[in-house]
Amino acid sequence: MALPSYASPLQRVWYYAFRVICALVFFYLMFPILVIVPLSFNAENFFTFTPEMLALDPAGFSLKHYVDFFTNPDWQLATRNSLTIAPMATLISVSLGTLAAIGLSQAHVPFKRAIMAILISPMIVPLIISAAGMYFFFSAIGLQGTYWGVVLAHAILGIPFVIITVTATLVGFDRSLTRAAASMGAGPVKTFFKVQLPLILPGVISGALFAFITSFDEVVVVIFVGSAAQQTLPWQMFIGLREQISPTILAVASLMVALSILLLATLEILRRRNERLRGMSPG
Repeated sequence: MALPSYASPLQRVWYYAFRVICALVFFYLMFPILVIVPLSFNAENFFTFTPEMLALDPAGFSLKHYVDFFTNPDWQLATRNSLTIAPMATLISVSLGTLAAIGLSQAHVPFKRAIMAILISPMIVPLIISAAGMYFFFSAIGLQGTYWGVVLAHAILGIPFVIITVTATLVGFDRSLTRAAASMGAGPVKTFFKVQLPLILPGVISGALFAFITSFDEVVVVIFVGSAAQQTLPWQMFIGLREQISPTILAVASLMVALSILLLATLEILRRRNERLRGMSPG
Protein backbone atom coordinates (compact mmCIF):
# COMPACT_ATOMS: atom_id res chain seq x y z
CA MET A 1 0.00 0.00 0.00
CA ALA A 2 1.51 3.33 -1.09
CA LEU A 3 1.84 6.25 1.29
CA PRO A 4 -0.90 8.83 0.54
CA SER A 5 0.21 12.32 -0.43
CA TYR A 6 -1.73 13.90 2.45
CA ALA A 7 0.05 11.85 5.15
CA SER A 8 1.39 13.75 8.14
CA PRO A 9 5.11 13.80 9.02
CA LEU A 10 4.48 11.36 11.88
CA GLN A 11 2.67 8.98 9.52
CA ARG A 12 5.54 9.19 7.06
CA VAL A 13 8.06 8.39 9.80
CA TRP A 14 6.01 5.39 10.96
CA TYR A 15 5.53 4.25 7.33
CA TYR A 16 9.27 3.85 6.81
CA ALA A 17 10.08 2.83 10.41
CA PHE A 18 7.56 -0.01 10.19
CA ARG A 19 9.27 -1.37 7.08
CA VAL A 20 12.70 -1.13 8.70
CA ILE A 21 11.41 -3.00 11.76
CA CYS A 22 9.88 -5.73 9.57
CA ALA A 23 13.15 -6.06 7.65
CA LEU A 24 15.13 -6.39 10.89
CA VAL A 25 12.74 -9.03 12.26
CA PHE A 26 12.90 -10.92 8.97
CA PHE A 27 16.71 -10.81 9.02
CA TYR A 28 16.76 -11.96 12.65
CA LEU A 29 14.59 -14.96 11.78
CA MET A 30 16.45 -15.81 8.58
CA PHE A 31 20.04 -15.32 9.81
CA PRO A 32 20.45 -18.86 11.24
CA ILE A 33 19.35 -20.30 7.89
CA LEU A 34 21.68 -17.98 6.03
CA VAL A 35 24.53 -19.40 8.14
CA ILE A 36 23.60 -23.08 8.00
CA VAL A 37 23.16 -23.42 4.24
CA PRO A 38 26.68 -22.22 3.24
CA LEU A 39 28.25 -24.26 6.05
CA SER A 40 26.66 -27.42 4.65
CA PHE A 41 29.05 -27.11 1.69
CA ASN A 42 32.14 -26.94 3.91
CA ALA A 43 34.97 -29.12 2.59
CA GLU A 44 36.20 -29.69 6.17
CA ASN A 45 34.48 -31.39 9.09
CA PHE A 46 33.94 -28.09 10.88
CA PHE A 47 30.90 -26.15 12.02
CA THR A 48 32.62 -22.84 11.26
CA PHE A 49 33.64 -20.99 8.12
CA THR A 50 37.16 -21.88 7.01
CA PRO A 51 39.58 -19.29 5.54
CA GLU A 52 39.06 -20.89 2.12
CA MET A 53 35.28 -20.40 2.40
CA LEU A 54 35.65 -16.79 3.50
CA ALA A 55 37.96 -16.20 0.52
CA LEU A 56 35.40 -17.92 -1.77
CA ASP A 57 38.05 -20.43 -2.78
CA PRO A 58 36.38 -23.37 -4.60
CA ALA A 59 38.69 -25.72 -2.69
CA GLY A 60 36.87 -24.77 0.52
CA PHE A 61 33.52 -26.04 -0.74
CA SER A 62 32.40 -29.63 -1.18
CA LEU A 63 29.32 -31.85 -1.41
CA LYS A 64 30.85 -34.46 0.88
CA HIS A 65 28.28 -33.95 3.63
CA TYR A 66 25.41 -34.40 1.18
CA VAL A 67 27.08 -37.52 -0.18
CA ASP A 68 27.42 -38.85 3.36
CA PHE A 69 23.71 -38.26 3.96
CA PHE A 70 22.68 -40.20 0.85
CA THR A 71 25.14 -43.05 1.44
CA ASN A 72 25.28 -43.43 5.23
CA PRO A 73 23.04 -46.35 6.37
CA ASP A 74 22.09 -44.60 9.63
CA TRP A 75 20.88 -41.47 7.87
CA GLN A 76 19.04 -43.46 5.21
CA LEU A 77 17.29 -45.60 7.84
CA ALA A 78 16.20 -42.46 9.68
CA THR A 79 14.94 -40.93 6.43
CA ARG A 80 12.94 -44.05 5.57
CA ASN A 81 11.42 -44.07 9.04
CA SER A 82 10.38 -40.42 8.73
CA LEU A 83 8.92 -40.99 5.26
CA THR A 84 6.87 -43.95 6.48
CA ILE A 85 5.71 -42.43 9.78
CA ALA A 86 4.85 -38.88 8.68
CA PRO A 87 2.47 -39.75 5.78
CA MET A 88 0.51 -42.28 7.85
CA ALA A 89 0.27 -39.85 10.78
CA THR A 90 -0.86 -37.15 8.35
CA LEU A 91 -3.56 -39.41 6.90
CA ILE A 92 -4.96 -40.15 10.36
CA SER A 93 -4.75 -36.47 11.38
CA VAL A 94 -6.57 -35.31 8.25
CA SER A 95 -9.30 -37.95 8.55
CA LEU A 96 -10.07 -37.34 12.22
CA GLY A 97 -9.40 -33.59 12.16
CA THR A 98 -11.65 -32.96 9.15
CA LEU A 99 -14.51 -34.95 10.66
CA ALA A 100 -14.09 -33.14 13.97
CA ALA A 101 -14.09 -29.72 12.28
CA ILE A 102 -17.22 -30.53 10.28
CA GLY A 103 -18.96 -31.84 13.39
CA LEU A 104 -18.04 -28.81 15.47
CA SER A 105 -19.23 -26.47 12.72
CA GLN A 106 -22.81 -27.69 13.24
CA ALA A 107 -24.97 -25.28 15.20
CA HIS A 108 -26.66 -27.94 17.34
CA VAL A 109 -23.44 -29.37 18.89
CA PRO A 110 -23.41 -28.74 22.68
CA PHE A 111 -20.31 -27.61 24.59
CA LYS A 112 -18.66 -26.69 21.30
CA ARG A 113 -15.99 -24.44 22.80
CA ALA A 114 -15.02 -26.93 25.49
CA ILE A 115 -14.66 -29.72 22.93
CA MET A 116 -12.61 -27.47 20.64
CA ALA A 117 -10.31 -26.54 23.54
CA ILE A 118 -9.71 -30.20 24.34
CA LEU A 119 -9.02 -31.11 20.71
CA ILE A 120 -6.46 -28.34 20.16
CA SER A 121 -4.82 -28.80 23.58
CA PRO A 122 -1.81 -30.68 22.09
CA MET A 123 -0.80 -27.35 20.56
CA ILE A 124 -0.95 -25.60 23.94
CA VAL A 125 0.37 -28.18 26.41
CA PRO A 126 4.19 -28.25 26.59
CA LEU A 127 5.50 -31.00 24.36
CA ILE A 128 7.52 -32.68 27.10
CA ILE A 129 4.34 -33.11 29.18
CA SER A 130 2.44 -34.57 26.21
CA ALA A 131 5.35 -36.90 25.48
CA ALA A 132 5.48 -38.16 29.05
CA GLY A 133 1.74 -38.74 29.10
CA MET A 134 1.84 -40.60 25.79
CA TYR A 135 4.70 -42.75 27.07
CA PHE A 136 2.73 -43.99 30.09
CA PHE A 137 -0.50 -44.42 28.09
CA PHE A 138 1.08 -46.31 25.20
CA SER A 139 3.11 -48.44 27.60
CA ALA A 140 -0.11 -49.49 29.30
CA ILE A 141 -1.74 -50.59 26.03
CA GLY A 142 1.39 -52.16 24.53
CA LEU A 143 2.11 -49.59 21.79
CA GLN A 144 5.22 -48.02 23.31
CA GLY A 145 8.24 -48.64 21.11
CA THR A 146 6.16 -49.67 18.09
CA TYR A 147 5.57 -48.13 14.68
CA TRP A 148 1.88 -47.54 15.31
CA GLY A 149 2.62 -45.98 18.67
CA VAL A 150 4.76 -43.29 17.01
CA VAL A 151 2.21 -42.83 14.21
CA LEU A 152 -0.69 -42.34 16.63
CA ALA A 153 1.39 -40.00 18.80
CA HIS A 154 2.27 -37.83 15.80
CA ALA A 155 -1.35 -37.95 14.63
CA ILE A 156 -2.43 -36.52 17.98
CA LEU A 157 -0.03 -33.61 17.46
CA GLY A 158 -1.25 -33.01 13.91
CA ILE A 159 -5.00 -33.10 14.50
CA PRO A 160 -5.21 -29.56 16.00
CA PHE A 161 -3.66 -28.03 12.87
CA VAL A 162 -6.20 -29.81 10.65
CA ILE A 163 -9.10 -28.73 12.86
CA ILE A 164 -8.04 -25.09 12.81
CA THR A 165 -7.45 -24.85 9.06
CA VAL A 166 -10.60 -26.75 8.11
CA THR A 167 -12.70 -24.76 10.60
CA ALA A 168 -11.40 -21.53 9.06
CA THR A 169 -12.38 -22.80 5.61
CA LEU A 170 -15.86 -23.79 6.79
CA VAL A 171 -16.57 -20.21 7.93
CA GLY A 172 -17.41 -19.19 4.37
CA PHE A 173 -19.10 -22.44 3.41
CA ASP A 174 -22.67 -22.12 2.09
CA ARG A 175 -24.68 -24.74 3.96
CA SER A 176 -27.59 -24.40 1.58
CA LEU A 177 -25.52 -26.50 -0.85
CA THR A 178 -25.60 -29.52 1.46
CA ARG A 179 -29.33 -29.06 2.04
CA ALA A 180 -29.87 -28.87 -1.71
CA ALA A 181 -27.89 -32.07 -2.23
CA ALA A 182 -29.90 -33.82 0.50
CA SER A 183 -33.17 -32.66 -1.07
CA MET A 184 -32.09 -34.28 -4.33
CA GLY A 185 -31.55 -37.65 -2.65
CA ALA A 186 -27.80 -37.56 -1.92
CA GLY A 187 -26.77 -39.26 1.31
CA PRO A 188 -24.40 -37.68 3.85
CA VAL A 189 -21.32 -39.51 2.52
CA LYS A 190 -22.02 -38.64 -1.11
CA THR A 191 -22.80 -35.04 -0.16
CA PHE A 192 -19.51 -34.77 1.67
CA PHE A 193 -17.35 -36.11 -1.19
CA LYS A 194 -19.26 -34.45 -4.04
CA VAL A 195 -20.24 -31.09 -2.55
CA GLN A 196 -18.48 -30.25 0.70
CA LEU A 197 -15.00 -31.69 0.25
CA PRO A 198 -14.19 -29.96 -3.07
CA LEU A 199 -14.99 -26.57 -1.51
CA ILE A 200 -13.03 -27.09 1.71
CA LEU A 201 -10.18 -28.97 0.01
CA PRO A 202 -7.69 -26.06 0.29
CA GLY A 203 -8.15 -26.04 4.06
CA VAL A 204 -7.85 -29.82 4.25
CA ILE A 205 -4.63 -29.80 2.22
CA SER A 206 -3.23 -26.94 4.30
CA GLY A 207 -3.95 -28.86 7.48
CA ALA A 208 -2.36 -31.96 5.97
CA LEU A 209 0.82 -30.03 5.16
CA PHE A 210 1.01 -28.64 8.69
CA ALA A 211 0.42 -32.11 10.14
CA PHE A 212 3.11 -33.57 7.88
CA ILE A 213 5.63 -30.91 8.90
CA THR A 214 4.78 -31.46 12.56
CA SER A 215 5.39 -35.21 12.29
CA PHE A 216 8.45 -34.90 10.06
CA ASP A 217 10.20 -32.38 12.37
CA GLU A 218 9.14 -33.81 15.75
CA VAL A 219 11.81 -35.33 18.02
CA VAL A 220 10.67 -35.16 21.67
CA VAL A 221 7.62 -37.45 21.40
CA VAL A 222 9.38 -40.01 19.21
CA ILE A 223 12.19 -40.30 21.78
CA PHE A 224 9.63 -41.08 24.49
CA VAL A 225 7.26 -43.27 22.48
CA GLY A 226 9.54 -44.82 19.85
CA SER A 227 12.50 -47.17 19.93
CA ALA A 228 15.71 -47.57 17.96
CA ALA A 229 13.71 -49.19 15.16
CA GLN A 230 11.64 -46.00 14.77
CA GLN A 231 14.59 -43.60 14.84
CA THR A 232 13.48 -40.67 12.67
CA LEU A 233 15.49 -37.99 10.91
CA PRO A 234 15.20 -35.36 13.70
CA TRP A 235 16.17 -38.05 16.22
CA GLN A 236 19.24 -38.90 14.16
CA MET A 237 20.12 -35.20 14.00
CA PHE A 238 19.79 -34.99 17.78
CA ILE A 239 22.12 -37.96 18.17
CA GLY A 240 24.54 -36.38 15.70
CA LEU A 241 24.74 -33.25 17.83
CA ARG A 242 24.95 -35.04 21.17
CA GLU A 243 27.31 -37.91 20.40
CA GLN A 244 29.36 -37.52 17.24
CA ILE A 245 29.06 -33.86 16.14
CA SER A 246 28.53 -34.86 12.53
CA PRO A 247 28.63 -31.98 9.98
CA THR A 248 26.18 -34.01 7.91
CA ILE A 249 23.56 -32.42 10.17
CA LEU A 250 24.13 -29.16 8.30
CA ALA A 251 23.35 -30.83 4.97
CA VAL A 252 20.22 -32.46 6.40
CA ALA A 253 19.12 -29.15 7.92
CA SER A 254 19.55 -27.43 4.54
CA LEU A 255 17.46 -30.09 2.82
CA MET A 256 14.74 -29.76 5.46
CA VAL A 257 14.76 -25.97 5.02
CA ALA A 258 14.27 -26.47 1.27
CA LEU A 259 11.39 -28.87 1.99
CA SER A 260 9.80 -26.36 4.38
CA ILE A 261 10.05 -23.57 1.80
CA LEU A 262 8.42 -25.82 -0.80
CA LEU A 263 5.57 -26.68 1.57
CA LEU A 264 5.06 -23.05 2.61
CA ALA A 265 4.94 -22.01 -1.05
CA THR A 266 2.29 -24.68 -1.58
CA LEU A 267 0.32 -23.31 1.37
CA GLU A 268 0.44 -19.80 -0.09
CA ILE A 269 -0.81 -21.07 -3.46
CA LEU A 270 -3.66 -22.89 -1.71
CA ARG A 271 -4.51 -19.80 0.33
CA ARG A 272 -4.81 -17.66 -2.79
CA ARG A 273 -6.87 -20.34 -4.52
CA ASN A 274 -9.18 -20.51 -1.52
CA GLU A 275 -9.64 -16.73 -1.60
CA ARG A 276 -10.50 -16.82 -5.30
CA LEU A 277 -13.05 -19.60 -4.72
CA ARG A 278 -14.68 -17.55 -1.98
CA GLY A 279 -14.61 -14.36 -4.08
CA MET A 280 -12.26 -12.53 -1.70
CA SER A 281 -9.71 -11.49 -4.33
CA PRO A 282 -10.06 -10.49 -7.97
CA GLY A 283 -7.04 -12.51 -9.11
